[in-house]
Amino acid sequence: MGVSLLALTACGPQVPDSAAGIGDDTSPFNAPPAIETGQTLSGAPLVPPVVLSNEATGANANWQNPRPTGTQIASSNSASSLNVGSNDDIAREAAAAIAASSQNSGQAPLQASPDNPAPALLGHAGISDENDFSAVASRQTIESDAQRLANQRAQYQVVAPTAVPQRPNDLAPNIVSYALSTSNPKGQKVYSRAGINLKARAERNCAQYGSPDLAQTDFLEAGGPQRDRLVLDPDGDGYACGWDPAPFRAAVRAQGI
Repeated sequence: MGVSLLALTACGPQVPDSAAGIGDDTSPFNAPPAIETGQTLSGAPLVPPVVLSNEATGANANWQNPRPTGTQIASSNSASSLNVGSNDDIAREAAAAIAASSQNSGQAPLQASPDNPAPALLGHAGISDENDFSAVASRQTIESDAQRLANQRAQYQVVAPTAVPQRPNDLAPNIVSYALSTSNPKGQKVYSRAGINLKARAERNCAQYGSPDLAQTDFLEAGGPQRDRLVLDPDGDGYACGWDPAPFRAAVRAQGI
């Protein structure tokens, strides 16, 4: 009987395992299986390989150096070629360009820093430093000022006054002589005046003269100061149109005459 049971079991169908496929290595969510020493993995990669262009695999494979040393970049439009130098050549060219730029102005470039003061400005034509005590003291002293004043005093000349030339009697009245011959101040009545609206008439008549001196000359020539035919002296002080003899008297007193 035992032999019969074994035979039936061997001939019966196989029951599939319900856990088959769970935790399979092909699942992308499972951790990769441990690799023992000497064991290799085989199979297709999950990500297909990237196809590289000829720019990375051909003559331009050295992409990390944009200016390869000792190579020539051929031009498809010209038969000539451009030689590309090394990094040392580039450094020498840059140093030469900096040196040439510093020689264009004739002066080396200034280094701007707090420790480097600004250069002195020169050639300011028209700007005076007379109010700068330091600048004046550097070129002038008390002794030089005294010497300059002495030189100016030595060149000073006093011109002696001369007598006023005599005027002939046939010319117009001399207002200077008349001013010195009078003593009453301006506005003080000395001569009588008769008439109507003398002040208004005198204002209109005086407006025709360019200066009080001209009015005084005509006033004296027409019979003044005793008579005022032109109506130029309404207040009777002997002075026409506000003419004032005081400046002439002061000039004579100043000269001690």
